Amino acid sequence: MVFYDYPIIGSEKELPLYLVNMGLQQCQDHVIRPEGFPLPQILYCTKGSGTLSHNGKKLLISPCSAMFLPVNVPHEYYPNESVWDVRWVVFDGTSLPFLLDHLGLRELATYRLNGIQKLDGLFFSMHDALHSDPLFGNYRAAGLLYNFLIEFYRITSAKGVPEPSSSAVRKAVEYIDAHYRAKITLEELCDHCGVSKQHLCLLFRKSLHSRPMEYIAKRKLQSAKELLTGTSMTVEGIAEETGFCTASYFCKTFKRYEGMTPNQFKQNLRNS
Repeated sequence: MVFYDYPIIGSEKELPLYLVNMGLQQCQDHVIRPEGFPLPQILYCTKGSGTLSHNGKKLLISPCSAMFLPVNVPHEYYPNESVWDVRWVVFDGTSLPFLLDHLGLRELATYRLNGIQKLDGLFFSMHDALHSDPLFGNYRAAGLLYNFLIEFYRITSAKGVPEPSSSAVRKAVEYIDAHYRAKITLEELCDHCGVSKQHLCLLFRKSLHSRPMEYIAKRKLQSAKELLTGTSMTVEGIAEETGFCTASYFCKTFKRYEGMTPNQFKQNLRNS
């Protein structure tokens, strides 16, 4: 199976993110780019193996592994076997530099993918969108591309977290989700997860880029924003419902993370 998709790009160039091209080649060709490629791209392998050569180093690209190729970085890749199933996406957009920086996609790198099924599903959904909808397929593909990049970030970020660590973070997040309306202490959370304070804080920084108590506050605010959006509850009532000790502390925390007070948030909703 082989295909190459090159959307006809028009006003999509004004989007924060859009798909430039994508494709699949089960017997990937030998590619040599001494001056790199003018746009960033992600390639991932589902079968067979190949080699990525960059800056004098040779890196193996085997099933469930991927490579990120930034703009204008010299590289070469080639198959090691008769079958090397490689899929790729090339993208651009007004917010791309910020997005790539946020996702940690700054330099040429290879990744081990922690599960590929959802990523592959999004890949083929982009392909289907382009071919099934000639009018709006490019826009649909742009939305799916964002999901693709977030999924790529998720399954590559997990590679550095051993399974016991991932389990502890999941236990902590599930416990917070069930009890965030109550007062949760760090000691209580550690006892539930069976790890030390230092270790839990380390795991949260690695997995969620946040401290445990900060994550609890954000979970409370998530619920508070839902109540501000979908109910007529007062600020005092929402503070009590979401587990803040006082309305003033709720407002102070809300402004710290959201840059506005709860009432300003609600007014913005009315105006929009």
